Amino acid sequence: MDVQPASLPPEGYRLSISPSGVVLSCADAAGEFYGRQTLRQLLGPSAFRVAGFSPSSLPCGIVEDHPRFGWRGCLLDVARHFRTKAEVLRFVDLLAAHKLNVLNLHLTDDQGWRFEVPEFPRLTSVGGWRPSSMTGSGGVQDGRPHGGFYTGDDLREIVAYAASRAVTVVPEIDIPGHARAALAAYPSLGTEPSYEVWTSWGISTSLLSPASLDFFRKVFDHLLEIFPSPVIALGGDETPGATGEHRTFVRLLAEHLVARGRTPMGWDEVLDIAGLPSMVIGAWRDEQAGIRAAAAGHDVVLCPEQHLYLDHRQSAEPDEPIPVGMVHTLEDVYAYEPALSGPRLRGVQAQVWTEHMDDVRRVDYMAFPRLSAFAEVAWSSGPRDYAEFLPRLRDHHLPRLDALGVEYRPLDGPHPWQTRPGVPGRPR
Repeated sequence: MDVQPASLPPEGYRLSISPSGVVLSCADAAGEFYGRQTLRQLLGPSAFRVAGFSPSSLPCGIVEDHPRFGWRGCLLDVARHFRTKAEVLRFVDLLAAHKLNVLNLHLTDDQGWRFEVPEFPRLTSVGGWRPSSMTGSGGVQDGRPHGGFYTGDDLREIVAYAASRAVTVVPEIDIPGHARAALAAYPSLGTEPSYEVWTSWGISTSLLSPASLDFFRKVFDHLLEIFPSPVIALGGDETPGATGEHRTFVRLLAEHLVARGRTPMGWDEVLDIAGLPSMVIGAWRDEQAGIRAAAAGHDVVLCPEQHLYLDHRQSAEPDEPIPVGMVHTLEDVYAYEPALSGPRLRGVQAQVWTEHMDDVRRVDYMAFPRLSAFAEVAWSSGPRDYAEFLPRLRDHHLPRLDALGVEYRPLDGPHPWQTRPGVPGRPR
C-alpha cells in the first residue's frame, strides 16, 4: 500500500483501490490510522482476528471520509469496578476499531481511587480497596473485597498505547464530591474524624474540605506528568451540601490547570460557579446544559443521560440483567441527534458507568453493540436510517465483534448466561 499526504479535513483519508494496488492519502497520522481501519473492514471479519486470517480480494473503488466531530468519546469508569491494565488496553482497541478517539478514564470515586500518587501512598493502599460491594441496587452486600490501581508506568503505557491508535486518554479525578476513597485514605481532607471507602452506589454526601486545595494541586500536578492530554477532567458533579467555599475550590483548581497549560473539563453542575476560566463542559443532565455552557463561552461535549448512558437498560423486558435507569435501545442510541451545533460543540461522548458491571464480560454486554451505533452517530454526517443500519450491523459488523471476542448483547435479547436473575436494579 502506498501512503501519501493529502489536503483533507483533520483525521480524513482517501482510499483508492484499483487492480494495481491500494493508495492511502491522508490528512495526518490519525487519518492514516482510520484509512487502515477502513481497509481492515473491507478485508472482512477475519481481518479482526489476532492471527490466522487470509487476505481476501478487495472491491475496487474510492473511499473518501472524515469525521463529523473532533471529540468522539467514551467514558470508562474504572473506579466503581476496577479494570486491569490489560482490559483497558483491550477497550482502547475496541474504541479504535470504531474510530472513536477519546477515552475519558474515570479514575477516582467514592468506591475506589485508582491512580498512584507517590507523595500520597495511602490514596491507593487504603483508598484503592473496599471490603464489599452492593449487589445490584437492593442494598445487599456481596462480602467480597474489591480493588486495584494503576502505577504511573501502567498509565504511561495506556497513554502511549492509545496514542498509537489515535486515541487521547482524558483522565478524571472527581472532586469535591465522589471523594470518599480519598477521605478514607486521608481523613484530614474532610470535616469528619474518619471515613470508609464506600461500599454502596448512589450519591454520597461526604465532601472534601476546601482546605484540601494544596493537596489536590499536588495530585493534579502529578497527573499532568503522566497524561499529555490537552484536556484534564476535574468532575464537580453531584455535591449535595456544597458551599460557596466548595465552588471556589473547584474554580481555583480549574485556574491551576489553566496555569499549567491545560484546559479543565467539568460536569455541567460547575456552570453554577462564578468566574470559571474557559472550560470544556460535559453536558450530562440534559442538552440544555450544553446550550447554556456554549452561551457562557465554554466548549461542550454532549453526553446526555437521556440518550448516551450505556449503563442504562437496553430493553424493558424482565430478563434484562440488573435493569438500571431509562430504556436506551440500540435504535434509540442510533437515533440520537445533538441539539447543539456550532463551533462550541467539540463532540459527543457515551458513558460506561460500572456500578453494575463487575467484570469485563458485563462491560461488553452493556457497551456493545450500542457503542457501535454511537460511533456512527459521532463519525457520520447526514441523515441516518435505522432500517438501513440494522442489516449492516447484523451481517457485517457483529461478525467483526465476534472475531474480536466481544460478548455483546444479541439483537433479540440476552443469552441465558448474560441474565442476572434475582439481582435487583433501579429502573426508571
